[in-house]
Amino acid sequence: MKRWLILAALAVGVFGIGNAQAQTADQRANAANPLITDKWQFRPLVLITPSADAPAYRALREQLAQTESQFRDREMMLYTVEGGEGMRHGKPMTPYETQALLDALDVEADQGVTLVLVGKDGGKKVQQRGQVDLQQIYDTIDRMPMRRADSGS
Repeated sequence: MKRWLILAALAVGVFGIGNAQAQTADQRANAANPLITDKWQFRPLVLITPSADAPAYRALREQLAQTESQFRDREMMLYTVEGGEGMRHGKPMTPYETQALLDALDVEADQGVTLVLVGKDGGKKVQQRGQVDLQQIYDTIDRMPMRRADSGS
C-alpha cells in the first residue's frame, strides 16, 4: 500500500512539474507576442511576405502610402514580416517576437503575400492572400461595432 502511494505521489509530482514547465513556455510565448501590447488600443494590420519585391506586397505598400490618413484615423498599427524579419510601426522586432506574432496569427512567413487584420479586441478579423484592396479593409473596419462607437456613427 505504501509503495502504491509513493508511486502515485511521484506520478503526480512529475506531471505537475511538466505541466508547470509547459505553462511557463506558453507564458513566455504570450509575453513575446507584440499584439498583446496593442489590445484595446490599436487595430493591427499585419503584412507578411517572403520577399519585399513581391508585386502584391508592393501594391499593398503603395496603397498604404496613399491612404495614410485613413490608416491613422482607424487607429491602426502596421506590422510587416518581410523574408522572416518583423517590424512593428517601422521598428525591428526580435526573431522571437516575430515568430510569436506569426504563431498567434497561425500563419507562415513563407506562404506568400498575406494580410491579416486584427481587431482592438485581439481577434483575427480578416485574412487574405495575394492582391488585396485596402479600401475593402477600411470598409470592414468601419462596419465594426467598436469603430462605429469610436466615430459616433
